[in-house]
Amino acid sequence: MANQIKFFALGGLGEHGKNMYIVEVNERIFILDSGIKHPSLDLLGVDAVIPDMEYIFENKDRVKALFLSHGHIDHIGAVPEILKEMNIGVYGTHFTISILEKELADLGMNVKDYRLYRINEDKELTFGNVKVSFYATSHNIPESLGIVISTPDGAVVYAPDFTFSANSDKKYKTGFHRLGEISKEKVLLLLPESLGAGNIGRTVSDNFLIHTVTEQLKTKGRKIFAMYSNDLDRMQKVINIASSFNKKIAIIGKRTRKIISVAMETNYLNIPDDNFVNLKYIDDHNDNDYDDLVVIVTGELSEPFLHIQRMATGKDRLIEIKDTDTVILISPHVKGYPKTFSDTMDELARTNAKVINMTKRELRSSHASPEDLKMLYMMLNSEYIAPVIGEYRHQYAHMQVALDAGYKKENILLLENGEVITFLDGVLQTQKDFVTTGDVLIDGSVVGNINSVVVKDREMLAQGGIVIINVIVDARYKEVLAEPAIVLQGVTNNKQVEADIYDIIDEVVHDTLDYHFGEKYLDWQVIKKEIKDLVSKRIAKECGLNPIVLAVVLDEEK
Repeated sequence: MANQIKFFALGGLGEHGKNMYIVEVNERIFILDSGIKHPSLDLLGVDAVIPDMEYIFENKDRVKALFLSHGHIDHIGAVPEILKEMNIGVYGTHFTISILEKELADLGMNVKDYRLYRINEDKELTFGNVKVSFYATSHNIPESLGIVISTPDGAVVYAPDFTFSANSDKKYKTGFHRLGEISKEKVLLLLPESLGAGNIGRTVSDNFLIHTVTEQLKTKGRKIFAMYSNDLDRMQKVINIASSFNKKIAIIGKRTRKIISVAMETNYLNIPDDNFVNLKYIDDHNDNDYDDLVVIVTGELSEPFLHIQRMATGKDRLIEIKDTDTVILISPHVKGYPKTFSDTMDELARTNAKVINMTKRELRSSHASPEDLKMLYMMLNSEYIAPVIGEYRHQYAHMQVALDAGYKKENILLLENGEVITFLDGVLQTQKDFVTTGDVLIDGSVVGNINSVVVKDREMLAQGGIVIINVIVDARYKEVLAEPAIVLQGVTNNKQVEADIYDIIDEVVHDTLDYHFGEKYLDWQVIKKEIKDLVSKRIAKECGLNPIVLAVVLDEEK
C-alpha cells in the first residue's frame, strides 16, 4: 500500500488568527495548533471566532495528538472546544500548557480530566512509523516551538511565528542545533509563517526600544507604557530598565492577568518584590502619583488604547493622566481599529501629557522577515513550501520571497482553508480535495453558528437602540388597565423626538386594542405583532429612526 500524506488547514489561511492545521499520515491525524480569531467589528456580541471542527470530530478515532507551538490565543484559544468533544493528548511546553490550564480552569473544566503533556525541544514521540520532534523558536513569548512530523517519505516541518533575531535570553533562543539535525532529513513539505513576509529589511534587535525607554526613565515623573500582553519579551525589557532605576512598577490589564500571572509564576516575567506595587483606587487621599512610578498598561487588540482613553478622560479608577506624565505607546495599532487609535491620540492631546508613539518600523518584529524565511529555506532545503499563518496578501508576499530564493512556482503551494494536498509515496498529486471549513462564533458561554439574524438584530440595536412597550389588559372585560409602560434605550437624545415617540406608541396601542376588543376572540400574538409593526413604521416615517421594537401585552388574570 502506498504511503499517503495529506495536509490542509481548518483555519489560519487567508485570515489573521484561527490557526489550525491538519497533517494526516496514512490513517493517523495530527493537529497543529487550534486558535481563535478576534471577531470583526460588525459581529456584534460575538466574543471570538473558532474553526469549524466537524472534520476532526467525525474522524475522532483517527486523531492521535494535538501539538501546540506556543501560548498565544490565536494558536491555543480553541483547544477547550476540542477537549469538550474528544479527550486527546495535547502536547506543549511547560509555559504553553500552563496557560492552557488557566484557560480550562476559567471555563470550569477540571484540568486533571485531560491528557496535557509537557514537552521540550529535545522530546521525540513515536506514533507507529511516524516520529514527532520539536525545535525551539525565537518569538515574543517564552518556550515557542517548531514541530517536525517525520515520515518514511520525508518530514513535514511546521515553522510558526518566529524570527532569527539575536536574543541573549535562552527562553527566546532559536534551537539552531536542532535545525541542523532536521536538515539532515529529507524535508518534503515546509509550512512557514507568512505574517512578516512583506516586511522589507530586518529590525534585528530592540536597541532602539531600549534606548528610548532608558532615556525616558532617566528623568523624574510618572511613565505610562501601553503594550500588548502577549509581548512578554518586550515587557520584561521595560521592567528590567525600570528596576535598574529603582522605579516602582505596576501592571494594569484585568483581562490579561492569565498570561501575566502564568509568566510571573513560572519566572518568565520577573519584577523585583521591592519594585512591584498594587495600585489602590483613586480617592481624596490617593491619586497613585508616585514620582518614580512606571505603569504598564496591557491588553489585546484595542484594549491598551481603550484603557489609555479612560485614563486620559479621568474615568479610570487607578490612574488619571496629567500634564506631568509621559505616555509611551509600544503597541502599533492593529488593522481594523484606526478609530480607536485616533481617539486615543486625541484624548491624550487634551491632557497635555508628553506622548511618544513607537511605530512598527522602530520595533523589532516578532514575525519572520524575508531574510529570515530565506535562511530557513537554506537550512532545511525542503522540496515544497506551503505558506501558512496570514491573510492572502501575506501568503502571496511569502510566495514572492520563495520565488526570489530560487523555488519554482509549482513547488510553492498557495492554499485556501479546506484545500487538501496529497502526497503518495512522496509524490504530490495533481488532483486536490476539499474538506468543510468555516467560522464558528462564540457568544459568551454559547458556542455555535450564531444565526445571521441574531447578529443583524445586534447591529440594529447598536445603531438604532430599542423601544420596549409593556401593556396590561383585562381580557375578560376587554379594557386597558393602565397606560403603556414604555422604555427607550439608545434611541434619541432629543426630548421633542422622545415625546413624539411616546405619543405614537400611546395612539397605536389604544387604536390596535380598541379594534381587537371588538372581536369575539383575542389572538395575543397577532395583537403584539400589529403593535410592533405599526410603531416601527410610524417611528421610521415620522421621526426618521429605526430602533428595535418589542411589544409585550399581558392579561392581568394570567
